Amino acid sequence: MNIKQKTVFLMNKYFTGESIDYKQIIAIIVPIFVDQAFIILMSLLNTALISSSGVAAISAVSMVDSLNLFLINVFVAVATGGTVIVAQYKGSGNQEMVSKAASQAISAVAVLSVLISAFVIFFHTPTLNLLFGDAEAEVFHNAKIFLIGSCISYPFIAIYQAVTGVLRGVGETKACLGLSLIMNLTYLGLNIVLITVFDMGVIGLVISMILARILGMLISIIYLLKYNQTLRFKIRDALTLNISILRKIMFIGIPFAAEQMFFNGGKLLTQTFIVQLGTLAITVNAISGSISMLFQIGGTALSIAVVTVVGQCVGRRNIQDARKFIKSFMGLSTVIFVLVSIIIMPFFPLIVKMFSPPEEIIPTIFALTLLIVIAQPFLWSLSFVMPSALRAAGDSKFTSITSLLTMWLLRVILGYILGITLQFGIMGVWLAMVAEWGVRGLIFGWRFKGDKWYRHKLI
Repeated sequence: MNIKQKTVFLMNKYFTGESIDYKQIIAIIVPIFVDQAFIILMSLLNTALISSSGVAAISAVSMVDSLNLFLINVFVAVATGGTVIVAQYKGSGNQEMVSKAASQAISAVAVLSVLISAFVIFFHTPTLNLLFGDAEAEVFHNAKIFLIGSCISYPFIAIYQAVTGVLRGVGETKACLGLSLIMNLTYLGLNIVLITVFDMGVIGLVISMILARILGMLISIIYLLKYNQTLRFKIRDALTLNISILRKIMFIGIPFAAEQMFFNGGKLLTQTFIVQLGTLAITVNAISGSISMLFQIGGTALSIAVVTVVGQCVGRRNIQDARKFIKSFMGLSTVIFVLVSIIIMPFFPLIVKMFSPPEEIIPTIFALTLLIVIAQPFLWSLSFVMPSALRAAGDSKFTSITSLLTMWLLRVILGYILGITLQFGIMGVWLAMVAEWGVRGLIFGWRFKGDKWYRHKLI
């Protein structure tokens, strides 16, 4: 048996079932993987670009990005509810309901994002005072500019996320990749012009972000209306509320949104610990976080792709296939983590130079990177890919409650004890994060062994 035959044999063994075959799964995974790689590389380059404006600028962007993640993930959670419902209707073969579910998901996310944006803009000063009042004056000023700009862009990125979410639900990941490339290349190009050429710092970053996200929203809506044949999206369907479908979307979306709010709220709280450690600690956390995202490209792509695959299997009520594919995705994620670590670690000195950090913090950045390289192959997949799969089957409440409890008991409380009380600093905060991955993963693994996770009837 030659290499090609062995590969086909293994792909059939682990990624082919009654519901879907390995070629379809590859067609779903590859564009998502490329998209995630592109998004993360763009994030890395943008962080490197803004770092050229000084420690105060990168610290401000890092702080507000924690808040952005907290807020944006609320409407991404509702969009995920749309992905799950669309995927399950697609699996059941109900084309009319696929179209209606897609329209309602986009409407719900659009309304929610406008409300969140208006609220945060109105209360931006007390919000920043509450979270980052200990930050230096220059950092705080930059943070205020970046937060207001981010809020203005929320409705645009929200509608874009909702559109790509429903497209993933029907397996159209190539279209998502194309839309992402247009938006993110625009963002990078504008950043190079405004930050590097015109030296506009944080204001340049804000202008780039708003313009790129407006473009992302426009092209995603144009694609749905003009070129997509699967979802048959119509503006009038999006303007009419369908309570029955919205209830199903929110059954997944609300627990996930609550999870994201409290989960990212916990991360935001750990950021306030880091602020207490000083501007250099904030910079270490920002750079280490950006580098760690490189290692997570494959795992993140699989955690997104598994929602479509498992959602369609459950829509067909083929639990055997769902179980098989979840195990296969978990195994593949672990293998990718090992391979990516072997490839990237030798280039660490070159990667870290992109951020122009002060020499004295480079050893700490390396130590944090080494920590996640060791921990991720064993802990990350169970902690992140598994809950995505369980959520795709409708098990949203359990995954949300588990994530909330482990986040606050381990990452927040243990992070404070290790980082501040026992004075391990930033390393203590990251050790608590790794411990949380482990405990959360064990709970999700136990849940998967039983049968309650697929007992929910969504459609």
